[in-house]
Amino acid sequence: MAGPEQVKAVGAEGMKVPSPGQHSTEVLHQRRKLPFCPVRMAIGGFAITAALGFLVLYSKKKPEASAADVAKVVVGVAHPENTHPRH
Repeated sequence: MAGPEQVKAVGAEGMKVPSPGQHSTEVLHQRRKLPFCPVRMAIGGFAITAALGFLVLYSKKKPEASAADVAKVVVGVAHPENTHPRH
């Protein structure tokens, strides 16, 4: 087994495994605080999900439906006249 002098000579100090008495304060390189507020991240995720849902429904809509009709369906306030073809 290599001694500390040999390890330093090779330049492999970062590769050493800490002995049982030495513990790192990091836990798998996790941060203690998130970089952003969790509420803002949740709101942002919901907004991105809603925008993607709207775009998917808008891309699959029938030609006679308008963007407002799709938005009413997404929100859940659509009536049958919004979803049936116009004559």
